[in-house]
Amino acid sequence: MAEAIRTPSGDTMMIRQWRAVVLVSAASVAAAIAAEPAAAQQPVTREQAVAAALDRGPRLTLARTDTAVATALIRTARAWENPALSAEYTKSTPQIHAILDVPIDVPWLRGPRISAARLADSATRYSFALERAAVRLDAEAAYVRALAAQAHARLSRRTAEDADSLHQMAIVRREAGDAGDLEVELAAVVAGQVANAAEDDSVAAVAALLDLQMVMGMRGDSVFITLADTLALPDESGPPAGGTTLAVATAAVALQSSEAALTLEQNRVFAAPSLQLGFETHDPSGSEPGFLPVIGLSLPLPLFNANGGAKALAAASRDRAQAELELTRRESDAAVARASRERTIALAKARRDARLLAGADRVATLSLEAYREGAVALPAVLEANRAAREALARYVDEVAAAAIADAALRFVTVSSLEQP
Repeated sequence: MAEAIRTPSGDTMMIRQWRAVVLVSAASVAAAIAAEPAAAQQPVTREQAVAAALDRGPRLTLARTDTAVATALIRTARAWENPALSAEYTKSTPQIHAILDVPIDVPWLRGPRISAARLADSATRYSFALERAAVRLDAEAAYVRALAAQAHARLSRRTAEDADSLHQMAIVRREAGDAGDLEVELAAVVAGQVANAAEDDSVAAVAALLDLQMVMGMRGDSVFITLADTLALPDESGPPAGGTTLAVATAAVALQSSEAALTLEQNRVFAAPSLQLGFETHDPSGSEPGFLPVIGLSLPLPLFNANGGAKALAAASRDRAQAELELTRRESDAAVARASRERTIALAKARRDARLLAGADRVATLSLEAYREGAVALPAVLEANRAAREALARYVDEVAAAAIADAALRFVTVSSLEQP
């Protein structure tokens, strides 16, 4: 390869090969970002992505079925038990017996049963709201990552174009006698490396869009959306601090539901009685003509089973819910502090990187002009361009990290059912 650069014919071939690599890389980046979804391109804002994830995202399907089950359990708890009709024929008089067994839904069982079902429904709704908040966080994070990936792809494409221009500039300087073959070869190598990076970034940008579509409940085999929002730093104030977080409120309602279930099982030591109403008839001897009324009361006696197993299970569930509430409180406090700290650090780093951008870009521009005039060597120009490129890439990453940290802080501090 080095011998080919030293000969005019080989040099021309080498230049064309590297130039083709750079141009193909730039074209592939543009195609990945713009041309591929052109067939069914739909601009999507961040809020639209979140709304789609909440409406048809796969994560909420199971949670919706849980809420439907809890609602059905309330209807079951409120329902009155159906009576049982029994008919008998005996040889003893009267020979025909008909008895209607009507269960009595006593207040000490009906009230706790309905209360436990209502609290279970409330716990399910809190869990559903928490799941919605988690889905919102996933959608916002996926959207921000897609924005950052596209920013990196655009930066790589521009860097590939700059590397190609620098390569051509080195060729012009060599033809003028101001540069040697080493500079041309170095510029060609850098152009090829940057072209490979542009290819990787273009693939990553498309993959980020596909991940976002999956979160939104769309197909992930092709790109159908474009991003309408831009990557920007969140507000300095941050989300307002609320009272009890939704995670803690969910655990607290779950504890109340467990306590109501324990109360119900304790009251079931004496099961519900039943009222028996009926009649007896058909006396062949004729001594007891007509219908003879029958009335009675059935009382279940806890002689062999005092509902101890169910009470123990309910008590264990109550104790577990209590422990989970304490753990959730500690984890929630730690999560809020960690998210707030990460948001503050990410904002500070992004602001610091923003101050470095203008200087790094100016150094790269001045070094390129100085190289064009023969004042500096090519390695100095490459180093200045690398520093500027890394500064911009780092700024993009810090802005994305700040936006994701802001969304995470809003997730861990959400405190009402309506917020998600």
